[in-house]
Amino acid sequence: MAGASPQGEDGGVAANDPSQTPPVTGTPTASAAEAHGHGHAVGKAGKFGLIIGAIGVVFGDIGTSPLYALREAIDHARDGVGGDLAVVGVVSLAFWALMVVVTAKYVFFLMRADNKGEGGTLALMALAQHAIGRRSALIFILGVCGAALFYSDGIITPAISVLSAIEGVKDAPGVGGSLDPFIVPVAAGILIALFLVQARGTAGLAKLFGPITAVWFLSLGVLGLIHIFDDVSILRALSPHYGVELLVKDGFLGFVILGSVFLAVTGAEALYADMGHFGKSPIRAGWLFFVLPCLTLNYLGQGALILDNPGASENPFWSMVPQAIYWPMLGLATAATVIASQAVITGAFSVTQQAVQLGLLPRIQILNTSESQA
Repeated sequence: MAGASPQGEDGGVAANDPSQTPPVTGTPTASAAEAHGHGHAVGKAGKFGLIIGAIGVVFGDIGTSPLYALREAIDHARDGVGGDLAVVGVVSLAFWALMVVVTAKYVFFLMRADNKGEGGTLALMALAQHAIGRRSALIFILGVCGAALFYSDGIITPAISVLSAIEGVKDAPGVGGSLDPFIVPVAAGILIALFLVQARGTAGLAKLFGPITAVWFLSLGVLGLIHIFDDVSILRALSPHYGVELLVKDGFLGFVILGSVFLAVTGAEALYADMGHFGKSPIRAGWLFFVLPCLTLNYLGQGALILDNPGASENPFWSMVPQAIYWPMLGLATAATVIASQAVITGAFSVTQQAVQLGLLPRIQILNTSESQA
């Protein structure tokens, strides 16, 4: 991870060339060949390591969405048509959001457009301006708005993710609400500690991010698979028909529901923004063969649980967790949300670095806290 401070004499920030974007630092990096899609030099072990690294950094944010996304969307949906359609429709919307926004848009389309191996909104803006050979006000505005939206995601994600994990103590066995007053202070304390350690560097802990997040995704998949059998009719949600039907019947409320559903794809920008860290192939493989199946199973499992037990909609994720593993799962969820928050912080640093390079922010000196990054 890296920090930033006001520019000194040797700030070392490159000239403001809109056709160039800076290298991204602070996370494991793919070779130049792999980043450009020509990588035969990276061996199987190296590619597997990049996939595990990508799981921890790239997918950390989107991996915490099952903690809260379905709960919020179904809560709004029940103000409309209600019934089974509220559940099946929301799960259908969540699944197709993953398929359209993440898989189609990012994995199969946007990742084809890289700026010398780098991705992200500002890299795409620079690439587009370079392609047309002049500065375009429209492209500039779109790029700045995209970066602003990324920053806004970075503001809400740490708070909502960590708080959603700590809220699991409400349903913890043997607690009975006695710890409720401590939920917000504990979540705030974790976030404060996370930001305080940035100056010391997180490279040592970063080695654990991938394995911990991989275990988290496996847990999501297994829990979801188990609970799908609570009501297998939830498999109807794989058809987009139910999602569209919910939106049509709910009218304007459908837009509110859709806004909540899009919490399921928070962090999707990381697939493109972190392309220069790990390369296209590891990110695509990690998403298609591991992360997407685990998320899909979990959302289907949450939906099946709510169909079988409507009361579980108050906190469907934690209602899935067996009491025997509740506390370990709570610890794992907290670790996963901290990792997701760290990924957002790293992403915000990368966007800031690119914005400085493009002249969108004042020149600043970049201080790298990792000895392995220049």
